[in-house]
Amino acid sequence: MNNLYYIDVKLIMDITIIRKCIKVYKFKCLKLKGYSVLQISIPLKHINRILRNLKRGFHPSVKKLLLYTEKGLNIMKNKAMLGLMLFIIMFLVPFISMGAKIPDKTKTSPSSPKSSQNIESQKAEKNKESKKVENNTEKKPQNTADKKAENTSNKNLGFKILDTKSNKVITADDRSFLYGAIATEMSPTYNVEALKAQGVASYTYYSRLRSQQRAKPTPSLKGADFSADTQGWQIYVTKQQMQDRWGSNFNTYYSTLTKAVDSIYGQVLKSGDELADSTYYAISSGNTESSEDVWGGKLDYLVPVASPGDIYSSGYQTSATFPVDKFKTCALKINSKIKFSGDASTWIKNITRTSSGTVKTMQICGTTVTGNDVRSAFGLRSANFTVSYSNGNFEFTVKGYGHGVGMSQVGAQYMAQQGSNYKQILSWYYPKTTLTNM
Repeated sequence: MNNLYYIDVKLIMDITIIRKCIKVYKFKCLKLKGYSVLQISIPLKHINRILRNLKRGFHPSVKKLLLYTEKGLNIMKNKAMLGLMLFIIMFLVPFISMGAKIPDKTKTSPSSPKSSQNIESQKAEKNKESKKVENNTEKKPQNTADKKAENTSNKNLGFKILDTKSNKVITADDRSFLYGAIATEMSPTYNVEALKAQGVASYTYYSRLRSQQRAKPTPSLKGADFSADTQGWQIYVTKQQMQDRWGSNFNTYYSTLTKAVDSIYGQVLKSGDELADSTYYAISSGNTESSEDVWGGKLDYLVPVASPGDIYSSGYQTSATFPVDKFKTCALKINSKIKFSGDASTWIKNITRTSSGTVKTMQICGTTVTGNDVRSAFGLRSANFTVSYSNGNFEFTVKGYGHGVGMSQVGAQYMAQQGSNYKQILSWYYPKTTLTNM
């Protein structure tokens, strides 16, 4: 006898697993009162075998796969509805109690709602403990524009940036830098939670560079913390540059940035006591890469994680074609000693890859080169590629855009669209880091 089983789609982080569920195991994708679930009708004795084959693609925070019978699914939905009702009640009670007319001499009963005076005193005490600045009308889970962060930022000199076009050092206070850093890395039309995640990642990364340079300056930077082509919208731009580019959309876009900056100002990612090397890039191949595989330095927070939303990006897969002569020219940029001989179809051999698919090494006419060198020499979007030869042409098929280590910007946007907040996005792409105030 067959039983109906359900898997919550939100627990599956690898899109290929969802496709396998549907195509191979004949799951049906259903929408049940807001829940996206996969349904299968199968005898109980077969379900464990299927789960063993699929388990690698489920969210790692799930200790035990949540399978539901039809009755169990209803229980799950009822619990969710009960939780929503409790949340609404908890949200309304303070407003009701604050609005109630309680005589001044009446003592508050131990079992009655707290008086509005008590509520205000508790709010004041809470504000005193957390040192939050009450400038924002919207309540946030963690407002980082507190007095401590503000004092810290006032003590430093902001960021010093060597503009590569003018060859002059420009300065920006920390808050202005956040605006400019987010604007250069993400479209202001992105979900605000993705913008927040980008802001924290950028601020952490360049704060780390700032600390390193001020401890051990590089003479060529002329006292700056790092260099950037600000006129080319690299790393940082001014408010005026945003106005010039965005035109009539400036007020809307800048307001969105302000909402993001107000929420994250002063927040950084740390690994232990050190600022994290919070690298990021445009699009992953569907899984991120480890720093050890790509650059050789092992960091326990720059490790492969699934990023399934990237495959829906319009720029996820690209191709590049090179005639034999042009292929030779590019290959010789990597190593001028490469000797081309024999049939061109035999020139490329022994490709090795990371667990996420990026090319680590390959041989061109017997000479070993790295995937990153090939990417650079041939102008590819990433080092996650395949290459084929036919009719006198080499064709590269490339997945993703960027080095693949750390946070995928398209992946962050996808997670935000699915309901994740910036803290969840950051903890997903930078596991084992801590979000804290600077």
